[in-house]
Amino acid sequence: MDIRFAKERDIKDIIKLCALHAAFEGAAFNISNKEELLSKYLFSGSDVLKCLVVEEGSQIVGYATFMKQFSTWDAQFYIYLDCLFFKKEMRGKGLGTKLMNKIKSHAKTENCHSIQWQTPNFNIKAIQFYQKIGAMSKTKERFLWCI
Repeated sequence: MDIRFAKERDIKDIIKLCALHAAFEGAAFNISNKEELLSKYLFSGSDVLKCLVVEEGSQIVGYATFMKQFSTWDAQFYIYLDCLFFKKEMRGKGLGTKLMNKIKSHAKTENCHSIQWQTPNFNIKAIQFYQKIGAMSKTKERFLWCI
């Protein structure tokens, strides 16, 4: 098992995992233009979005995407973890902890003071995992304003 930053050759597998992730959360997923757009933000050198993949053998079995953001309240940078997902058969094997530790290590190199993310309240296993690694819950409502 290898955890590494995504390469251009991984994009189709990442998109497949994104689709599985959306289905798991009961969300719509439109595949059109995803390869072009994700490639643009992951591999154009813009440094907007980072993606780690978990590779077992020659198969991508999980991924996490994240970005550096700034907290005005804390006057410091932090990492926002946008997505973290594993194929069903890979869950519960300790890979999540390894992936989170890799993100934590990256956050430290970027002088970030914390990592923040959200998960649906129905994803009890994820919530239990996050509590197990020492994360604290912040109760907030998430809003979406389409423009």
